[in-house]
Amino acid sequence: MEKIGIIDLGSNSARLVIVKLFDDHFMVEDEMKESVRLGQDMDRDGFLKPQRIAETIRTLKMFKRLCDASEVGRIIAVATAAVRRAKNQRSFLDEIQATCGIKVDVLSEEEESTLVYRGVINSMDIPKGIILEIGGGSTKIVYYNRRTILNYATLAFGAVTLTDLFKYDGTPRLQTERIEEFFTEQFKKIEWLQEVDPDTQMIGVGGSFRNLYKINRIIRKYPMNTVHNYQFATEDFNSVYETVRELDVEKRMRIRGLSPARADIMPAALAIIRAFTKYLNIESFTVGGSGLREGIMFNQAVPMTVERPLSDVLTYSLNTLVKYYGCDQKHVEHVVHLSIQLFKQLRVLHKFPRLYLKILKIAASLHDCGKHIRHYECAQHSRYMILNSAIYGATHREIVLAAFVAGCYKKEDIPAAEWAKYRDIVSEEDLDVVRKLGVLLRIAECLDRSGLGMVTGLNCDVLGDSVIMKTEVAGDATLEIRQAMQTNSEFKRAFRKNLEIL
Repeated sequence: MEKIGIIDLGSNSARLVIVKLFDDHFMVEDEMKESVRLGQDMDRDGFLKPQRIAETIRTLKMFKRLCDASEVGRIIAVATAAVRRAKNQRSFLDEIQATCGIKVDVLSEEEESTLVYRGVINSMDIPKGIILEIGGGSTKIVYYNRRTILNYATLAFGAVTLTDLFKYDGTPRLQTERIEEFFTEQFKKIEWLQEVDPDTQMIGVGGSFRNLYKINRIIRKYPMNTVHNYQFATEDFNSVYETVRELDVEKRMRIRGLSPARADIMPAALAIIRAFTKYLNIESFTVGGSGLREGIMFNQAVPMTVERPLSDVLTYSLNTLVKYYGCDQKHVEHVVHLSIQLFKQLRVLHKFPRLYLKILKIAASLHDCGKHIRHYECAQHSRYMILNSAIYGATHREIVLAAFVAGCYKKEDIPAAEWAKYRDIVSEEDLDVVRKLGVLLRIAECLDRSGLGMVTGLNCDVLGDSVIMKTEVAGDATLEIRQAMQTNSEFKRAFRKNLEIL
């Protein structure tokens, strides 16, 4: 087990994340962010300004102290657009090394785009996508399909530089109109952008997209506090955009969800998004919570991702949480195995399409993580933990349904008030899904009650009013079968069949 610190020195902000590496997995344990505006006013002469340098040095010293206090073994520090273009880059990096003891690597445009792509592809189940990452000093576009980068482009303009460039062009509305026109012309110069397949999913990455999510979450009263995989309709985005660009900076700073440190540059960032969605006729996009820093994390924890992406994002993510929460891995694997068998063999009863197997897999993998809060009411604690864990490769709807399946598998009722909070994500019809999958999970968990894998397989037959479940065993499975038979009443309510286990 090792702790590393990752520092991302961007044109707008400097970020530190402290990450624990364990068994080819990782988990963020702490973070810190400061708005240093390193790229501000660079366009005049190409030099990083003394005030910005001093602020950055102060920030990096704080980062170093936090790393030392957290017993971080090594620091990986990278710099992007502003430092990459700076004429005084060498003296700036030397000063950081001398005063902070931190060696900063300056990423090339290709290295930066590749790390952003790795952060996305290893955390999202989107087979064909186009990534738009808006930084302070540059904008990256990465087009991929079948887990391979097809094309990428870096535009030497970001939210900070565009705000500086167009700040004398009248009202905020007029400034954003100029930025839209300017960026549309930049897009026209990227030949391959005109050949992007219409079914490609847009993925938005970076601080501006995260703030956009926070604003819209408050407007919609959206129940999940999870930016990763948030679905954004372009119509909703346009509504936020029109509101933001009509306000002056002071009023913008009072917008709930918008970071005051980003209030002055947010219209420029939104103008880029508007130009991009219009240019490619995009009707909706997904906000990604993973980018450059996560790309570095994956490379450090799973070195093979430098060569090729993870083959199964969801399974890797669930395994990470199982290990991190200290769950019994063998028991978890066996419960997942039995749950899948039950789902497939009883499809004639539940009639759920295959995509619901993903929901059951999430619930089965994390069904007992709540024990690490408290044994009593552990199913309720598991529901909370699933709702608030970073589960990659799953939509918000899948996560909510899985959380309630895990929350009711121990014969618990589905709390109506809790369910009502998620009415914008799930429907009343989904209650039937949760109850039926919850019963299947309970049976699977009971059939490995001792955690010794005594029940190795199942064969289910539907005969009239009954389901005959024949167990394949590797020893005395009396405990497991007796526990599973206690689910008969819930099984009958859910499936209208009696359950017999042999």
